[in-house]
Amino acid sequence: MTQSGRVYDELLVLHIQSGDRRALDRLAARWYPRLLRSARRFTGDEELAKDAVQDAWLGIAKGIGRLNDPAKFPGWAFTILRRRCADRIKAHAAHRPRSDELTETNEPSISPRGEDQAALRQAFAALPEDQRIAAALYFVERLKLDEIALATGAPLGTVKSRIFTARQQLKTALQGEET
Repeated sequence: MTQSGRVYDELLVLHIQSGDRRALDRLAARWYPRLLRSARRFTGDEELAKDAVQDAWLGIAKGIGRLNDPAKFPGWAFTILRRRCADRIKAHAAHRPRSDELTETNEPSISPRGEDQAALRQAFAALPEDQRIAAALYFVERLKLDEIALATGAPLGTVKSRIFTARQQLKTALQGEET
């Protein structure tokens, strides 16, 4: 996200905190696609992702008045989303047979086309969950390291390590595809 986009989001948060309902609608319109894309990665399921994002927006709307620093909105919003996704996954797991596995075909497209897209999707799916989430927030959502730390509840050093390791594993997996 560009610096001007971040500043605009901060301005929207301030307007929301002063009671502007339209600002919440604008912020939701700007952030819904990003949160849904991440929720798909977190959950691996379209319907769970949509439900989690809806729940996350309810939490965001309810708690945004207590957000002390509007610049922290991205990390704060992704923290709420991560928790809602975890809740949805747990609830879903309790209602499905153990042999029912989430498939990687529900993984959203990243940005490359065709075979490259499939290879990248497969490489992301092969990452351990903590690395996949950190890498998606960093490479796809363009969050800063401290925002990822806030969103995942992990120390900054751990986030850096996860992204470094994920980058190495993605690079290895994608180089293996080329040979």
